[in-house]
Amino acid sequence: MLMQGIQGRRIKRIAGHNNKTSSRIRSPIPIQYVIISLAFFIALFVNAIEEQQSTLEHAAVIWNHDSSSKRSKEHSNDDAATDAAATRTTERRTSEDDDDSSMNMPTNMNISANNNNNDDDDDDKNNPTPSSSSSAETPIMIGWVVTITGCGGPSDTIITDGAAVLKHSIHLTSIHGSSGNNNGKYDYQMYAIYHPEGEACALPLKDLGYELIRRETPVAVQDIKGKFLRKKIESNGCCGEKELIKLEAYTLTDHPIVVQLDLDVIVLKPMDPLFDLMLLAESPSSSNLSNVVPIMWPDQAIPKRVNAFFTRDYHLIAPERPYKAVQGGFLVLRPDMAVYEEFVGIIKEGIQKPGGWGGLVGPFYGFMTIQGIIPYYYDVLHKNEAIELNRCIYNQMMDNPRDNTANDNPQAKCRTNNQKDECEDCRTRPVEDIVSAHFTFCPKPWTCFPNDVDTIELRLCRKLHHEWFRIRSKLEQSWGRNPVGTGTFQQEHFFGFCSDYGQAGYMNIEQPYGLPMMIPSTSESTDENDDDDEDANHDEDSKGVVEKDDENEEDE
Repeated sequence: MLMQGIQGRRIKRIAGHNNKTSSRIRSPIPIQYVIISLAFFIALFVNAIEEQQSTLEHAAVIWNHDSSSKRSKEHSNDDAATDAAATRTTERRTSEDDDDSSMNMPTNMNISANNNNNDDDDDDKNNPTPSSSSSAETPIMIGWVVTITGCGGPSDTIITDGAAVLKHSIHLTSIHGSSGNNNGKYDYQMYAIYHPEGEACALPLKDLGYELIRRETPVAVQDIKGKFLRKKIESNGCCGEKELIKLEAYTLTDHPIVVQLDLDVIVLKPMDPLFDLMLLAESPSSSNLSNVVPIMWPDQAIPKRVNAFFTRDYHLIAPERPYKAVQGGFLVLRPDMAVYEEFVGIIKEGIQKPGGWGGLVGPFYGFMTIQGIIPYYYDVLHKNEAIELNRCIYNQMMDNPRDNTANDNPQAKCRTNNQKDECEDCRTRPVEDIVSAHFTFCPKPWTCFPNDVDTIELRLCRKLHHEWFRIRSKLEQSWGRNPVGTGTFQQEHFFGFCSDYGQAGYMNIEQPYGLPMMIPSTSESTDENDDDDEDANHDEDSKGVVEKDDENEEDE
């Protein structure tokens, strides 16, 4: 009994203790403790977010700094004459209005590159700088390349004038232009790749803002295995084996895209649609692409990724031949050292017999160099990587698509090998449609040839000559000079830069480049009392007419 009573009292005490403990657990937590706990966890969460955001911002700053530094380095050599002028004269900002050019920019595909237009004062002495864009995003820099394989004397001012006008035509159609709808959205950097034999006439281009690159041919002639190519290449085409330095454009891998052009070319409209397409991860369908890029043969398959654009020289080869020459003065490419090394390997292997590259491509004029090795690479070895453009719009050469012409009517077989025997005559294209023009069939602009006979062979030539001189006028004006020269030969057509018919009448661009011309002093006038003569002498500009030898420009 006693033991039962003791156990009963222990059970009651234990039960009572458990009841008290359970009661404390179930009792509510004070509200201030809840608030303090929530505040603590919120503070931790906010602090973590701030630290992550700070890390991302820091990484973005580093990336932007690296990108800007790289682009600034690429652009540091641009327009050396203008930079030197800045230390000697007050900066001149001139308008680049192109009201006399009623050309509209081609429809562009929408990718991330900036498409803001710059004000007129962005054409500061023709000196493009990435910071001049009104957008916070640095525009993509396109590399533009000319090549010089040699010259006929210590210097060749015709090469210099061609390079000056070409560069300014690119400037006007870039993000630095000031012509409204004709502006592009890409920046540019100019390069002159020259063979050692062309050094004398390449050096003046540095004062125009070209970065000079001295290169030997990719393969020495004695290292070519194929006996036929090794013996024949030095006399092939315009420039022999030296023409292969054009392949050096593939080595400019600081740029996503490079455009290789001859010096007798002008750009009249932006090439943005080509750049847009090459920057896409994958090409759109053929039906959508034809509305943006003028493809020569719209029915052909479109590459998934475009690595090159070119036009063809149909007049170099018989219509029935399956592999046509590529025109050597126009190539839009994606730089790639692996591609360059493959070209080097192809050249080293060479050509064993007259049948051309791979026994397929050739023979025709220039087939041993650029005009043959490019179609061999893209038509045979790497099909469906490149697009042939409509030659009447890009690299317009004013050529006859048929064998002959009589009374403005092209006759005989179509040279483009069209099965329907239908081919467009590029000579009938309006100037407003043309993106770039190449003076091959037309005389060079600096021959001051008037082309004023009303025939199909000359009508478009005359209009495009006028465009070349218009761009030169804009260039002179951007340097603070008179946009009209003192020449009187068809002054309205040639903007006063021709004093007579023929190359001897062409008035060269005068040095120093990038600066206004000094007006001659009147202090040496012998008749101090003749105020009229003094004023006339004060206003007279130096004509600078230079007698020229035979034309030496590369790749006529």
